[in-house]
Amino acid sequence: MTAGSADRSQFGHWEGDLLIFRRDLGEANVTSLVERKSRYTVMIKNGSRHSRPMMDQMVHAFSPLPAFARQSFTFDRGTEFSGFRALEDGIGARSWFCDPNSQWQKGAVENTNKRIRRFMPGDTDLSAVSQQQLVALAHHLRECG
Repeated sequence: MTAGSADRSQFGHWEGDLLIFRRDLGEANVTSLVERKSRYTVMIKNGSRHSRPMMDQMVHAFSPLPAFARQSFTFDRGTEFSGFRALEDGIGARSWFCDPNSQWQKGAVENTNKRIRRFMPGDTDLSAVSQQQLVALAHHLRECG
């Protein structure tokens, strides 16, 4: 099930996914989050796939936003999103999950991930990538449409 209106007319509904990189380069990964209406993209570097630290970073990143801008998040059913209740407790955002094998239900973030992979293929060493560089890439993606 996807949060927000099907026609993307309501602001504040996000889609999230995890970009995984080669394991032999470490456990670091990137959470990609796309606002459904505006396509605004947020990228957060994580040290591991453990759910609670990832959710805590999302709460930290989204807590400065007003409540209408962080109403809900839609994820796939990966275990990395099992700590989703931290979003409701921390920032009051509801969480939704795609039906099994239905990643198309979060198509905005899937499309964005394909665009991100042009700049950060699976063999990227994330130890050499800073959070500031991820912010710059997200900004570049917005400007390029």
